[in-house]
Amino acid sequence: MPTMQVDLTEVEFSAIRSQGPGGQNVNKVSSAIHLRFDIARSSLPDYYKERLLALHDRRITKDGVIVLKAQQSRSQEQNKGEALLRLQEMVDRIAILPTVRRATKPSRSSQRKRLDSKASHGQLKQSRGKISE
Repeated sequence: MPTMQVDLTEVEFSAIRSQGPGGQNVNKVSSAIHLRFDIARSSLPDYYKERLLALHDRRITKDGVIVLKAQQSRSQEQNKGEALLRLQEMVDRIAILPTVRRATKPSRSSQRKRLDSKASHGQLKQSRGKISE
């Protein structure tokens, strides 16, 4: 299944001041980006929305809005690109359906091997006891 591309018109950006070192620049320039993406209002297919909302991720609010903060770069544009990339990675990750595990019984030979191994291990432990004179 091809991955779904996030529509840029559904993404809301806001510039904020970055944290951390940076001297005067950090106090004057709003280079960090807050990305907000409302899952319910998006044009993603319903099963994408359900899987996104089912994620136990602290970046998803109770209202179903993904909030990402990007502040790695000094450039606002680079931070915007990084935040978009992380959002797309999140959507791509839920697009991959986990394979369903089918329960199978262990074979007779594997059961026998397991029991033989347990018995030999028990014998080894038994032989470690105190030596009586």
